[in-house]
Amino acid sequence: MKPTRETVRLIATDMDATLLSGEPRSISVRTRTALDAAAAAGIRVLAVSGRQPYSQATFVQGTPLADLGIGSNGAVVANLGTGETLAEEVLEPDAQTALTYALRDIFPDVKVATFRNGGNTVRAQFGYLEAIAGRQAPWPPDQQVVALDEVLGVGAVKLVAKVPGVPVDQVYAAAVALAVPGCQPTISGASWLEVSRAGVTKASTLAKVAAGLGIDAAEVVAIGDNVNDVEMLRWAGCGVAVANATPEALAAADLVTVSNEQDAVARLIEDVLSS
Repeated sequence: MKPTRETVRLIATDMDATLLSGEPRSISVRTRTALDAAAAAGIRVLAVSGRQPYSQATFVQGTPLADLGIGSNGAVVANLGTGETLAEEVLEPDAQTALTYALRDIFPDVKVATFRNGGNTVRAQFGYLEAIAGRQAPWPPDQQVVALDEVLGVGAVKLVAKVPGVPVDQVYAAAVALAVPGCQPTISGASWLEVSRAGVTKASTLAKVAAGLGIDAAEVVAIGDNVNDVEMLRWAGCGVAVANATPEALAAADLVTVSNEQDAVARLIEDVLSS
């Protein structure tokens, strides 16, 4: 069913390749205007991303998205204006260690990093610095390159794994086949595997946040582009895939709109408000 102004109370949007466009990536003027219009109409807008909240916040300041946000593929709920972590789901050290060593048996060159403390503490085997379009995050993360035992020794909201020279789809397929207890692997379009605590997805946390706001799934529109959006697109009353989405996201969606480079989120909001 096509979403209308009378039926929609919350619009949840992925960020990369959905909300953000251009180079360097940013929220376009048209999309900022549409986000303001949605808020003025009483529709809640929410950024739901694989990015950590500090990185999300880099893009959303000055928009209605600079409030409640979901990051780390559902593992963190934070205020994107103040940086306060409101809730988090932790991947246990035993689970992340088991998956890492299982992946090493398949891909000896795999390197990993973990995000702790609402995503604000990064411990990595390699020089991990999340691309934030050349700008500084409103609050800087604590990032250090350390030995593997230190990377894995503390529970984390997200584990990432990168294998030089191996397509991330292949690493993801291996992680899914391993089915390590306690782990929820996914991919987002970045060049690394992303792993949360088992059962934690964008959808699982969006459902909790929406319930806390008194909003039913039927009143939610979700828009996204990649594998890590699939559960969210299926859960929402209306799931929308951008034209540049992966086959998995397209198959999960109820509707398909224009690409992120054609202001997909703005188009969606404009259509809802005019219907």
